[in-house]
Amino acid sequence: MMVQIFIILLVVGLFLIGAEIFVPGGIFGVIGGLALFGAIITAFSAFGPTIGGYITIGIIFLVGLVIFLWAKFFPKTSLGLKMTVLKDLSQAKGTETGLSELIGEEGVALSDLRPAGFANIGGRRVDVVTQGGMISKGEQVKVIIVEGNKVVVRKADGN
Repeated sequence: MMVQIFIILLVVGLFLIGAEIFVPGGIFGVIGGLALFGAIITAFSAFGPTIGGYITIGIIFLVGLVIFLWAKFFPKTSLGLKMTVLKDLSQAKGTETGLSELIGEEGVALSDLRPAGFANIGGRRVDVVTQGGMISKGEQVKVIIVEGNKVVVRKADGN
């Protein structure tokens, strides 16, 4: 019975330590570390102090091996590819260009603006926010302020 508990704790601990690499927060790593610590304690009680010492050294080696193999092969799996940024973002820009040209332009709310939503302004779909009021889908809007990516609109008939 102790051998089965040892094996379960060992496998779960190694898996959680490997998962910690890709899931930030530390929870999996802490639980995995506790499971491995439990496996070491179980090994000492199931196999005795001599073999338990060798098992402890083996577990330390296995943790390093699992982390290495997980980091080497997991990113190539279908799940790993979904979690990885594959584009070179060195030329990416945080601010959409040409938004300041929209000041004074009128358009149509593509969604209900409560107070944020989308509008078609100057033939382009723009993420907008109202001055605080709600604007229904289909109503005319006018751009009054642009600060970076933030485009502020109001009802067009409120001139």
